[in-house]
Amino acid sequence: MTIFMAEMIGTLLLILLGDGVVANVVLKNSKGSNSGWMVITTGWAIAVAVPALIFGSYSGAHFNPALTIAFAVIGKLDWSLVPIYLAGQLIGGFLGAALVFIQYYDQFKATDNKADKLGVFATGPAVRNTTLNLISEIIGTAVLVFGILGIGAQDIASGLGTLFVGLLIWAIGLSLGGTTGYAINPARDLAPRIAHALLPIPDKGDSDWGYAWIPVIGPIVGGVLGALIYTMLV
Repeated sequence: MTIFMAEMIGTLLLILLGDGVVANVVLKNSKGSNSGWMVITTGWAIAVAVPALIFGSYSGAHFNPALTIAFAVIGKLDWSLVPIYLAGQLIGGFLGAALVFIQYYDQFKATDNKADKLGVFATGPAVRNTTLNLISEIIGTAVLVFGILGIGAQDIASGLGTLFVGLLIWAIGLSLGGTTGYAINPARDLAPRIAHALLPIPDKGDSDWGYAWIPVIGPIVGGVLGALIYTMLV
């Protein structure tokens, strides 16, 4: 399997399961409606761990442009491969979001709240404060990349490392996710936001493009910082 296919299918699964759990919780007429933050954070943690376990041996299971760029900055990935990774991640993210739209079409149709519909696809701040929202995404992604590098350096049985990465995602969501919804991944936010803009979602409202740069720039900056801090300490 090529790097592109692994990253595309892996990111598709990540978004299908991750955006899917949000849809299950926030949309009307869903069996998981109003089940809360614990369900969302747990669903996202598993959504990361499962495709990582499947595709780790093919591409390293990045599924995240911030992680890919951070690895390139510290020399763990050749820069010539970065466009291939990013293309697979963004295309997979869009396709995964489109499948969530199909899966939950009737629930989208029944839901009146436009913010909830957008929230299935893209993150948004609990309190809109550009500086603090950006810092929140930087901190969350720095923890993510620092943690992934640290977990990867341990002597862990094959496959178990991905489970610990899932726990790391869960911890970030529970502890740091309440401010911005913890995008910590441009492909997780930008590609589904584009899908929200293009798909015929009933009475969907706008895609909040004024905020969209924060979950792109913040994770990239945070990912590089997390990687650099780790390399300075080890």
